[in-house]
Amino acid sequence: RKTARNFNQPMATAANICVAEVEEVVPVGSLDPDTIHLPGIYVKRMIVGAPYDKKIEFRTVRQRTSEAA
Repeated sequence: RKTARNFNQPMATAANICVAEVEEVVPVGSLDPDTIHLPGIYVKRMIVGAPYDKKIEFRTVRQRTSEAA
């Protein structure tokens, strides 16, 4: 969680081209500044990736059986 804040900016400054994948393009000022992980000055290309199915991994475990004594 929040590792993007640690690595996005240093990697973007070291790269020749930085590509950002976004879900939608919104007007300037409509996002909370704390939700921005990379300043736009580093972004050279932008790809609108939506709509796509977001597959989120869930931890699944088997049901416990009653333990015999």
